[in-house]
Amino acid sequence: MTLQAFSQKIKTVKEKTRILFIFDASQSMNGRWEKSKKINVARDFLIEMIDSLEFEHNVEMALRVYGHQSSFPPQDCEDTKLEVPFSPDNAVIIRQTLRYISPKGTTPIAYSLAQAAYDFPKSKELVRNIIVLITDGVDACDGDPCAVSDELQKNGIILKPFIIGIGLDRRFQKSFECVGEFLEVSREKNFGGTLHYVISQVLDKTSMQVNLLNEKDEPQESDVPMSFYNHTTGKLRYQYMHTMNSMGLPDTLFIDPLISYDITVHTLPKLEMDSVRIEPGKHSVISFRAVQGKLKINSLRSGLLKNLRCLVKKDGDIINVQAVDYPQKYLIGTYDLELLTLPRIKIDNVKIKASETTSIEVPLPGSVTVFKPTYGPCDLFTKIDGKMIWVCALDSRILRKTLTLQPGNYHLVFRSKTVHLSHYTKKRSFVIRSGSSVTVRL
Repeated sequence: MTLQAFSQKIKTVKEKTRILFIFDASQSMNGRWEKSKKINVARDFLIEMIDSLEFEHNVEMALRVYGHQSSFPPQDCEDTKLEVPFSPDNAVIIRQTLRYISPKGTTPIAYSLAQAAYDFPKSKELVRNIIVLITDGVDACDGDPCAVSDELQKNGIILKPFIIGIGLDRRFQKSFECVGEFLEVSREKNFGGTLHYVISQVLDKTSMQVNLLNEKDEPQESDVPMSFYNHTTGKLRYQYMHTMNSMGLPDTLFIDPLISYDITVHTLPKLEMDSVRIEPGKHSVISFRAVQGKLKINSLRSGLLKNLRCLVKKDGDIINVQAVDYPQKYLIGTYDLELLTLPRIKIDNVKIKASETTSIEVPLPGSVTVFKPTYGPCDLFTKIDGKMIWVCALDSRILRKTLTLQPGNYHLVFRSKTVHLSHYTKKRSFVIRSGSSVTVRL
């Protein structure tokens, strides 16, 4: 199978999909359009769509109608009703209900959308809630369908709606662009294509791949986690470990094309791309420049330093706490390191180069065992250029402590807990050499 054929293969989503049809039965739907009344054309179109979805696995449908209960005038801006709620195998009921709908009233689109929020049953599992609005006019009740739709999407109640305009005046089409994806049906013969488009978007996942480019702009970087967030709600939608397939190319992913994504590639530091739209039915390629090299902290005697950690910083921020003797990938660039030895070792401007491993050697430490005659505060200093630099405090509640220290000159300052004069402070100096052990008694 070719890549093109593979990318066009239809994948039905595993999650449950709930589709709420909001049907315009306002007075204007009695008007003629081409060879019939608008209500008849819209009814036939919706019935055909329901026929196509009736036997789809994991798809439930419901029907809300507006403008069909109260005659106009007067204007009833709450004339909307959930005629058929969500349930399995209710296609027959929806078809029967549609056949007896008679246009009467006004067009409360914003109010109908707001009420639709209560039509979708609450679910603990992942569910795709979709609205398909079929109308011939704009809101007639001074409502704001754009604000309502935006609120529903941000709260994760629905995905971006579809609005199917029947003979809608071109002057009003822009009013729906902020509500959802507007599809104009300018001719009755075009309904078939619109029908196929909506169903394919509702049911199909679209193929895509994420290219992580190396220094030659080849998609050969891999083995990095990726997170896909719903741009509107901020919620995590997918998470994958980037993988190369058997052909040496980035693996193909199948994702929901109805969502706009914020994508994070968890390199060190991370790479991000916001508001990514995937074109339905077309294999999409998203590329990140992710040129990486490796950093390895080497210890000459891993037993003494097996718990050593290194703070890796970029632009002053800690981006990783790296273990010793493990080669970790980073994006190419310059980093500052801080080895959590005693005392700490700071190494600035360490360069990570493409496809290379930068190695940092940790000096072989020594050790000191400190014996205190009594309980009391005790602090350790190192002497550098005649200055005392604080290293750490020893627990005042213990009498014996062994420390692993880097080579250098050290100084202990101790006072017994039982004395209350600084004059009785005890001081001891000692030297640590690589691989040596010393004992200090205070």
